[in-house]
Amino acid sequence: MPSVRDTYKFDELTWPEINEAVEMGKIPILPTGSVEQHGHHLPLKVDHLCADAVATEGARLQPDKALVLPPVSYGYVHHVMDFPGSLNIHHEHFIQYCLDITKSLAYHGFKKIIIVNGHGSNHNLVDTVSRRTIVETDASCSFCSWWQLLKVDPDFDKQWRESVFPGGCSHAGELETSMLMHLAPESVRTDKIKSEIAKTNKLGSKYLWTDLFGKGAIGLVEWTSQYSDSGVMGEAEKATAEKGRICFEEASKNLAGWIDEYYNMKIEPRTRHQSQEPTFPLSFPTD
Repeated sequence: MPSVRDTYKFDELTWPEINEAVEMGKIPILPTGSVEQHGHHLPLKVDHLCADAVATEGARLQPDKALVLPPVSYGYVHHVMDFPGSLNIHHEHFIQYCLDITKSLAYHGFKKIIIVNGHGSNHNLVDTVSRRTIVETDASCSFCSWWQLLKVDPDFDKQWRESVFPGGCSHAGELETSMLMHLAPESVRTDKIKSEIAKTNKLGSKYLWTDLFGKGAIGLVEWTSQYSDSGVMGEAEKATAEKGRICFEEASKNLAGWIDEYYNMKIEPRTRHQSQEPTFPLSFPTD
């Protein structure tokens, strides 16, 4: 068996080895995703598969500093329920479930945690999980959606993106289709790949537009069936396995870079500035 230092999968360790990992300061990584429609050409597993793949590869590149957890595969997809196969988790349940995991990690002694998300509508929820982990435990918790790791180098998109901005890289578009062509090519129904730009982006509004890599000043998240007929939002026909490979490698490399930086980062102590000691504790839900 590999040593604790060389093991990067959390659930392959025994409980005594977890104690060793805590002593080493290893950072647990929690992937989050969803089971959700991705058009006619991609399977329901896209979001949790991509998040888990990037998180796992990032941990593999930093085995002495990180441990990837089994993914949270279900997410908040209420607005997608007009499309069969989408399995919705109530947003409060999702937050509490992920928070139970991060609090358990903090209880066992892990004081730095990373959440790597793969589903757009989970993003604000994992933001909340991260914040609540910090204020309700003594641990630090950082988060991202995996595609944000492609913007560390602002010029990286020139290496792969050909789709229109905004709208070409949204749901099941150029990026996600490319990732699946690389990570799970057998799952892609190549004969059914068809691009569709979301009706929201076709409005031509300077206020209301969306893309994985940006959005307008106004937010409006309707039922998916209101702005897409096929469930696709993007130029899926411009996807290639090679684009998927270079995007997967870039995201994983940058996650590994953050693991290294976070591992060595000093977490500053909390400082109260009241002139008098508060007379009762802050109240937060704990169960």
